[in-house]
Amino acid sequence: MYLAMNRFTVPLENAAEFEELWLSRESHLRDMAGFVAFDMLRGPEEDGKILYASHTVWESEAHFRAWTRSEQFRTAHTRAGQTRKLHEGAPRFEGFTSIQSIAARAA
Repeated sequence: MYLAMNRFTVPLENAAEFEELWLSRESHLRDMAGFVAFDMLRGPEEDGKILYASHTVWESEAHFRAWTRSEQFRTAHTRAGQTRKLHEGAPRFEGFTSIQSIAARAA
């Protein structure tokens, strides 16, 4: 299992527009082999800024890397340049390989 995260620091006055940009876009993730799940997360507000993280789970790092080189990736990120004005600096990427996973018991 591989988790890919991008963290964004968004000024409070841009938060609604930033969220709408993410909520209205076509992700194309479901078209990709090895895709497991995606979450867009809103974190704490501090000093007039909100921390957001895009969190994608893949079967392997190789599947994630294939996504980043795909036509679907380019299509999904067509409007990415427009977000520069909505968040501070570049998104911070963090990638993790799972060494343990515990799931809820089946009901």
